[in-house]
Amino acid sequence: MPTMHDDSLHTRAKAMRGAMTPAEAALWRILRTEPLKQWHFRRQVAFPPRYIADFCSHKARLIIEADGEAHVLGHAADAARDRWFAGQGYRLMRFENRHILTERDAIFASLCDLVARAPHLA
Repeated sequence: MPTMHDDSLHTRAKAMRGAMTPAEAALWRILRTEPLKQWHFRRQVAFPPRYIADFCSHKARLIIEADGEAHVLGHAADAARDRWFAGQGYRLMRFENRHILTERDAIFASLCDLVARAPHLA
């Protein structure tokens, strides 16, 4: 995503929260169940000056991305974005939309395992 002014980035994130894809909505339902709910995931989180994360738990230092067809090929922009988030201290997990919609139990299990290894903040 291109660099944006902070206000427009937050405005875009807010608009995206109101227009979730079916895969994002399914992933949001997963993230709102126990034990994942305790990690306080938020959706469409702005990270000025450049990026919006699909889902983020600041507590777990974890970003979850729901990737459509365009991301499956692993674009250089995704790699740069992933490095930027890592530089901010976040781990990043990507799930393909089709897997979110068809393998919800496996996605849930993967996420539970991942947050179980998250650093516990005081």
